[in-house]
Parts: sequence; structure tokens; C-alpha cells
Amino acid sequence: MPFGEFIPPMFRWFTDLMQIPLGDFNRGGMNQPSLAWAGERWAPNICYEDLFGEELASRFVDSAQSPTIMVNASNIAWFGDSIAIDQHLQISRMRTLELARPMLRATNTGATAVIDRDGVVQQILPHQARAVLQAQVQGVDAGPTWFAQWAGRWGLWPLWGLGALVLVGAWLGRRR
Repeated sequence: MPFGEFIPPMFRWFTDLMQIPLGDFNRGGMNQPSLAWAGERWAPNICYEDLFGEELASRFVDSAQSPTIMVNASNIAWFGDSIAIDQHLQISRMRTLELARPMLRATNTGATAVIDRDGVVQQILPHQARAVLQAQVQGVDAGPTWFAQWAGRWGLWPLWGLGALVLVGAWLGRRR
């Protein structure tokens, strides 16, 4: 996470100026291999890494190695009992829709859930509960979705570029 685990390029001046004691880990490669276990290819992601759909999509470039199940592990106790817990669950649901793979979520205070490939929460534990969620999940070994193909190869930069062109065109149109 930017400003959590690493300092984005060209922002070191900001953290030095503010005297913020942040760690600066190096970022891993985009296309991390899946973990093979029990006949499935597992794609682990930690905390808010599931916010970045293009990073998860990069695992689908090679469809023979693409994940069959995604797993998110989060320590989100610092959110308290806030709307952020539900927001994080919605983010995970969006990733399952984009990538058509189920996701298992394991948290310490809320939104421990099983989400199917269609973004539907199949099972969930109550927030702030000390419990174990037991479920059976079947991985999906289908071809990548159009989103996984697009974002896995090019990321979201073409969309940002298109958005910038639209804004510049609108701005130029208003100046005339």
C-alpha cells in the first residue's frame, strides 16, 4: 500500500518534510505466481491489496497458471466497528466479479467471508465475533475474463489516458 508499506516514487520529499517515520519496502513483481495446493492455484493478497484490481489481474496473463481461488487475509481491527469493514468486503466482491474467481476472506474483526465467482457472499461471520468459518469452495479454472485480459496486460493506464483526452477535449471545447 502506498504510504503504508512503501513510499511512492517522487514522494520521499513529502515524508522527509513531514518527518513521518514510514518504512519503505520494495514492491514485488506484478505477476506473482499462484500457490499450488489441494489441486487449486491460490492467489493470496493481504489487507487492501485487493483494492488494486490490475495487480490481481496480472496473475491471469498466463491462463495455464492463473489462480482458481483468491484469498485475502486482513488485520482490520484498527477500523473499529466502522463502515470500512463493509467497504472492504464490497471491494473483494468487485474483484470476484472482475476476475470470475471465488475469494476467501479471513479477518480478525469482521467481514470474514466466502464470496463466489459472481460476487455473492455465500457465508459470513458476524463482525467482532470470535468464531471459525467452515465452508467448501470450488475453484474456477476457466479462461480469463475480458477485464483480466485487459488489466493484466496493460493495467488501467489506457483508461486513464482516454479519460485525460476526454477532459482535454472538453476543456478545449469550452474555450472556443
